[in-house]
Amino acid sequence: MSSLVRIRNLSKHFPVTAGLLHRTIGTIKAVDDVTLDIAKGEILGVVGESGCGKSTLARLILRLIEPTSGTILFDNQNICELDSLQLRQLRRKMQMVFQDPYSALDPRYTTFRSLSEIFRIQQVEINNQQLKDRIIELLVTVGLKPEHSNFYPHQLSGGQKQRVVIARALALTPEFVILDEPTAALDVSVQAQVILLLQQLREKFDLTYLFISHDLALVDYFCQRAVVMYLGRVVEILPAGKISTAPRHPYTRALADSVFVADPAARKDTVPIEGEVPSPFDLPGGCVFEARCPYARKVCRQTAPTLDKVGDGEYVACYFPL
Repeated sequence: MSSLVRIRNLSKHFPVTAGLLHRTIGTIKAVDDVTLDIAKGEILGVVGESGCGKSTLARLILRLIEPTSGTILFDNQNICELDSLQLRQLRRKMQMVFQDPYSALDPRYTTFRSLSEIFRIQQVEINNQQLKDRIIELLVTVGLKPEHSNFYPHQLSGGQKQRVVIARALALTPEFVILDEPTAALDVSVQAQVILLLQQLREKFDLTYLFISHDLALVDYFCQRAVVMYLGRVVEILPAGKISTAPRHPYTRALADSVFVADPAARKDTVPIEGEVPSPFDLPGGCVFEARCPYARKVCRQTAPTLDKVGDGEYVACYFPL
């Protein structure tokens, strides 16, 4: 299967300043030397604790923020080399659904105006009747009614808002959609409806997804592969179904062990991760998980492990994988 997105040695370092002169006092490595491929038609999950760099990675891929180093190829085109006009045209093929539907929509705009904005910004040649028909088509596609086009955000439920955001992402028939925790702000029953909708849309429009989530069980169910991040680095890539059954990195194992199981008979004792999370201003020179890893040895403190293949479609950055 061919790769739609190829990321090579991608990094984003944010300088931290202080004082009236804004003197640089340190650097936060939000994303550090990430390399991965996303195949056409794939659903790739990205998991990890808050602050591990998931959302920063998503924004880098769309070049919503500029990378410090590395390359991003979309359909064999290096988006890091595009000017603003070329990038705007390419973004017709790349869209994003943000985490919070409540802040993703302008409270002063009706649904119709929110959806019509993308056609104006992208300078799509379309007359008023065609625009109305297209917006009605989008609303129906995501399970809303034509009359919802006249609603303001405060008149919509959380699930309806997220459907509008998904409709906006689909407006220009993209090939690649980044889903940044699209169900995090929704009730559990609504989450299931949105996930089902996303599955149906992927099959209907042949979409490729990058799915960011804290929910390992959801990634297991919805995604085909999973990328595990810790402090800006990829520590493991594995088939999604193996997150809970056969992880190789100690951090992934700790995440899997922390997942709540509804069946009391199937529950297991949770062993908390000991140690302190390293300061983002002063990351260790070796493995970023070394200070909290029960299997760490001297080599882990001295040299950062590389992401090496350990099985069919499995990669792990660890000197002593499980």
